Amino acid sequence: MIRTLQFRVNPTSRQYDRLFEMRRDFWDLYNAALEERKIAWQNNRVSVSLKMQSAQLPEIREDEQYARWSATSEQQVLRRLNNAFSAFFRRVKAGQTPGYPRFKSLRHFDTLPLRHGDGAKLTIDGSTVRLYVQGVGTMKVYAHRPITGQLRNAMSLTRIGRYWYLNITVEVSETSSRIRPATGAVVGIDRGVISTAATSDGELITNPQHYRRSEKRLADKQQALSRCKRGSKRRRAVAAEVAAIHRKIRNQRRDFLHKLSHRLTADYDFIALEGLNITGMTKSAAGTLQAPGTNVAQKSGLNKSILDAGWGILHDMIRYKAEEAGAEVMTVDPKYTSQQCAKCKDTAPENRSGERFSCRACQHEDHADINAAINILNRGLDASLRDAQAA
Repeated sequence: MIRTLQFRVNPTSRQYDRLFEMRRDFWDLYNAALEERKIAWQNNRVSVSLKMQSAQLPEIREDEQYARWSATSEQQVLRRLNNAFSAFFRRVKAGQTPGYPRFKSLRHFDTLPLRHGDGAKLTIDGSTVRLYVQGVGTMKVYAHRPITGQLRNAMSLTRIGRYWYLNITVEVSETSSRIRPATGAVVGIDRGVISTAATSDGELITNPQHYRRSEKRLADKQQALSRCKRGSKRRRAVAAEVAAIHRKIRNQRRDFLHKLSHRLTADYDFIALEGLNITGMTKSAAGTLQAPGTNVAQKSGLNKSILDAGWGILHDMIRYKAEEAGAEVMTVDPKYTSQQCAKCKDTAPENRSGERFSCRACQHEDHADINAAINILNRGLDASLRDAQAA
């Protein structure tokens, strides 16, 4: 199994400045390479390949500004641009309408590619972890968790706010990843906006609504940002405050979902989830000028609540943590799970009224989300049995 781990890096003030210079030079290289491709096609209808641009690196590195950084990292910057063009042409061939690769502002160029053993080296000595980067020096890494598994060569540094984080990839064997004995317990999970999750065991896990709790403060800062003069120091300072609020909301949400997914995968050997099309569910209802949408404000509020609950994040976390714990995750069709009675299987819209479920056929009553979670579990167990029989 492949796992990506992220750790905070603690550079000195001098190293912090060098990281900024490295980021600026890589950003400049990326935009220059994009400009070369764009002009070559516009003027001469010539496609510039990754191989052609990589061949120019030795000449570029004759400039001391670029020679101080790893040549492999600079080549990875060019590869990043090439991947953007590959994705563009792939979508064109698929009949989609993709956007042409764009020039990046320094503000949005936050990831620096590294390669372990070639311009960068990660040293692990017990609980002490240090990262060497060519042109920057050796920096301390806050290893908040042990690094287990085989370290892969691809690494990167990411700037989030005023902090830098190291991203590493490790390969963990499936036999060593299981950290708990089997429990034999099974569960179905229904995701919602009032309750982040309802389990078939009857538990309702309240949605902490991190975004909603910070919405007023965020709106005030965004309004202050809109009143600042573009390019001013004040605007940059307020923009940093807005970003800090967004970052705190994201961290709070991920912390809550990490703890929830860990508990679920530690307690259950089989977890059934709905296969939700979250992108479609959170699509704007604004419509077009020719066909304007209806109930736009209500739909916008629902979209915010769905995204605030982090349905997709929870699904992904449960999946990879279940794999590590040796548990099974089954995704089922969510159609009519909220309208079907878990006892007699009668399906009708009238069975559900808000949070209450009352079956018109057998008079079974339950919380609507718990009833749906039981249906999800039953569908998951049936699908698992069919897969086992087919195998």
